[in-house]
Amino acid sequence: MSASGLAAHLSPAELGQRYRAARSPVERSHLQIIWLLSRGRSEREVARVTGYGRRWVGEVARRYDEGGPDGLGDRRRGNAGAKPLLGAEDEAALRVALAEPPADGGLWTGPKVATWMAARLGRKVWPQRGWDHLEKLDYSAQRPRPRHAEAASLEEQAAYKKSWPPRWTSTARRSPGGPSRCGRSTSTGSG
Repeated sequence: MSASGLAAHLSPAELGQRYRAARSPVERSHLQIIWLLSRGRSEREVARVTGYGRRWVGEVARRYDEGGPDGLGDRRRGNAGAKPLLGAEDEAALRVALAEPPADGGLWTGPKVATWMAARLGRKVWPQRGWDHLEKLDYSAQRPRPRHAEAASLEEQAAYKKSWPPRWTSTARRSPGGPSRCGRSTSTGSG
């Protein structure tokens, strides 16, 4: 440990050179914190100068003490995130299940897939996760549109026309020039 309380991985001069040469903004700010601490500044002062909280300044110092200069920098790239909800075996079983209609009939939907997943995993699964897995497996629940009526054969067209109810026909046809049915009657003769 040096007088500043940091492990003596690098001298203050070496830290200052690395700080000025750093290209990554995250690594640069971490090196600045360590450089200032190595020159005898307090955590409170370093936090004020850099704009970070005292707790974060302490965390960066801890990382430097444990891992040296390699312990600094952006660690997000190494974070793989949460493990997938369905493993390879479960995903294969879902593909098999999607090849058949769901237990209640109809089409597979996000909520139905989520219910299947919940039964398989033994835990609650939100409907959105079902939609996510349908999308991930390139599953489409869409049905093709029916073809245009004129694409049907003549027999099919005739059968379709017979299935329609009879058209309503009007017995009292109004002539276009007939008397007006709106408003009161007016005389056009001279009086």
